[in-house]
Parts: sequence; C-alpha cells; structure tokens
Amino acid sequence: MAVGVLILLFVVYQLWGTGIFTARAQDRLEKNFKQQIQAAENNTVRRARTPAKPGATTTTTIAFSHRVAPLSPQPDGEVEGAIQIPKIGVNFWYVEGTSRDDLKKGPGHYPGTPLPGTLGNAGIAGHRTTYLHPFGDLDKLHTGDDIIITTLAGTVFDYKVSREPFDVYPTEVWVVANTLDPQLTLTACTPKGSAAQRIVVKATLSTKQSAPPTVTPKRPTTGPGRTRPSDATLAEGLSGQQRSLKPSVVWGIIVALVGLTWWWAFRRWRHPRTWLVGVLPFLVALFPFYVYLERALPSGY
Repeated sequence: MAVGVLILLFVVYQLWGTGIFTARAQDRLEKNFKQQIQAAENNTVRRARTPAKPGATTTTTIAFSHRVAPLSPQPDGEVEGAIQIPKIGVNFWYVEGTSRDDLKKGPGHYPGTPLPGTLGNAGIAGHRTTYLHPFGDLDKLHTGDDIIITTLAGTVFDYKVSREPFDVYPTEVWVVANTLDPQLTLTACTPKGSAAQRIVVKATLSTKQSAPPTVTPKRPTTGPGRTRPSDATLAEGLSGQQRSLKPSVVWGIIVALVGLTWWWAFRRWRHPRTWLVGVLPFLVALFPFYVYLERALPSGY
C-alpha cells in the first residue's frame, strides 16, 4: 500500500508538480522579454543626418519599427520570443536551446535551425505531459490552424499548419532539415507518457498576415549548446538526464531512512501527533527525490 501511494504521488508530481518550475521560469522570461523589447526600442531609434543647406546638417529621428526581426540567436536558456497557438490554448515564452534545463523553462528553439521569422525551417520542441505540457495537444491541430510567433523585436509572424500532425522516430531528423521557404516545425514526445516517438507539426509562414521574413546570418556551429543543422536531434531534453541518477539514488535512501524512522516511531507511540510530526520531514525528503527521479527517467514527457 505504501509503495502504491508513493507511485501515485510521483504521478501527481510529474503531471502538476513539475509545472512549478516552469511557471516560475515563465514569469522570469516574460520580465526579460519586456526588458529586451524596451531595450530594442531604445537602441533601434536611428539618427540620420540630412543636409539642410551647404555647410550645415539637421538630425532626423527614425522611429523604432516592430517589423524588424532580430537576426542573432540568444544564449542558450534565454528568452527568444513568444509562441501562441489559439486552437489549443498555447501561450508560452520560448527559449533558445533544447537541453533538459532549457525545456524546463518552456518550449525551446533548436540551435541548429533558422530562427522563427527567417527563411528556412525553424524548429521548436516542447514537453507534452510535464512542465506545464506546452505541446500537450499538438495532435488536435489541423491544416490551416494558426501558430503565432512574436520575436524579441516585437515582430509578429503567423504560420499556418500545412499538414496534419504525424509521428516519427527520434532518429528521423529530416523533419528539421532546412528549407528554402519560411517554415516552422514543432516537435514533442508521443504517445503521451512516453519518449518512444515524436509528434511533428509542420507549418508555413503566411506572408499576407506576417512581417516579411529575413535571413538568418551564418553563426558558429560548434561550442556549448550548438549543433550543425544536419546533426540536429529531436530534442535531447526529451530524454532522461544521466547526471540525475546518482542524486535520485541518494535521496531515495534518505527517503527510505526517514520513512522507516517515521514508521518505527508510530509503531512505538501510536498517536495522531506522531503521524503528523513524521509526515512533514518525509514529504520534505520526498520532494527532491521526485525531482531528480523525474529528471532521470525519459517516460512522462
């Protein structure tokens, strides 16, 4: 019975507890996004010198334009824009990178693909069952549905789903291969609760309802968090995290010791107070155990 309760609590933590981290991260990302938008407005105001008469010049201020897309990617884990999918109620800030730590904050842009709003195939990955499950209902999208991207410059790009969602294996990286026209590819684990496959949604930029796409400049393909487009994997962060195995074992032992102590005390002093006194330290130890265990396991994404 005790093991059954612990398993049920772990399921509860996966489905709702992990969302605590994402909700806090989303708040920080929103604050950073607004700060960078303001900074872009301040920095993008250009001054052009126009001759007024021989020997003199006047200064003309050109206002900031929200139709200018940023061309440089952000550091891994930093906010890069907002993604909205009205059909399924998605409204998240997305970050650069698809590592485990990046995807805990929200959807993540594949470093080896062009940026949204530029020419080429931009890829974004997200969780489907944990960490507020931003892409939990990708299977409900249909051809013609909107996927709206807002960049750090305030530019809005409207993508239309171009084919029905389909499944691939994690090794089928062709889905994020580059294209000549502006496209967007969303990926998440499927079926729900498993990382065996990836569900894929393909969308094409609606040029009539968007700012003109720009060109992503060449950037380094090596270094921390950087991959070549041909080597792009379908979100490494959707699999288990090896470095979390050891902490999960350590905290599992601590939970077992606290639980046995609690059980022994209650057996010796059978009183409701003994149960109440023991439950608090047990839950305190149980929480970090679940945190590391969930990070180590690929299932549940």
